[in-house]
Amino acid sequence: MITHEIAHVGSVELLTPVPEESLRFFTRVMGMTEVGAEGDSVYLRTWDDYEHHTVKLTAHSTSGIRRTALRTWSQEALDRRVKAIEEAGLGVSWRDGDPGVGPTYVFRDPDGHELELYWESEWYEAPPELKPALKNQAQAYPARGVCVRRLDHVNFLSAEVEPSTEFLIDVLGGRTTEQIQLDNGDISGRWLHFTNKSYDIVYTRDWTGANGRLHHIAFATDTREDILRAADIFLDNGVFIETGPHKHAIQQTFFLYVYEPGGNRIELCNPCARLVLAPDWKPITWTEAERAKGQAWGLKTIESFHTHGTPPL
Repeated sequence: MITHEIAHVGSVELLTPVPEESLRFFTRVMGMTEVGAEGDSVYLRTWDDYEHHTVKLTAHSTSGIRRTALRTWSQEALDRRVKAIEEAGLGVSWRDGDPGVGPTYVFRDPDGHELELYWESEWYEAPPELKPALKNQAQAYPARGVCVRRLDHVNFLSAEVEPSTEFLIDVLGGRTTEQIQLDNGDISGRWLHFTNKSYDIVYTRDWTGANGRLHHIAFATDTREDILRAADIFLDNGVFIETGPHKHAIQQTFFLYVYEPGGNRIELCNPCARLVLAPDWKPITWTEAERAKGQAWGLKTIESFHTHGTPPL
């Protein structure tokens, strides 16, 4: 079994057809900090991220996710995973990393989503006006908007869930914590983690049959109360709230889903410090009947949760 080769989800490149509006959303409403720009892209960070940036926001003709970056545990781990990806026939190429990131290896999952692996990383040094009082914190608390703490996970839409999740398990060392199995035996959703977080990457079935689309990216907050406060902030700023605040049955995450101006779905989540510590954890499988009951407190899953993805069809 492959273990401890992938450290965490490092950053995502998000595409938007309305870059100025999306930038305002992430900086003024979500409370993220702009740390640089290059070409059509702006680099943004959450306040407790130790790396240079969390989101690369890129102007594009449509919405969606271009690439998801994963940091490895070491250079040796990077070399081993690149070899395994190439043997699986899904490698693309090496490229120069984005600002703050060293050499990066780009590849695709079986559904066509682009991902990349890297090891070398520049730790963020806050300028004087953003220097924290505590030396074990990367940046001062911004006290602006929602103040999201870190990138939590990425949820991909996929025409078929099993090929891509089995690739992440077999080649990258991901492990299943929870999944949904339909009555016909198909897996329609699978939650994977690389360390002790309950999940880092999620794949859910794209009911349109399309490939390579995004369901959502999620940012963690300190508390559930932060998400309740965020709902009022979104309301005052004209941000469309799709569903929540509420609690998921799967993974027990307290959540709120909104659409940023470019159309991408964004989740605020608080996993309530839930960790998977058992080395012999057995995946939790939810049935079609159990999922029909809705979320933890009985709220039915809204229809758009199964139909909205980016880029739009």
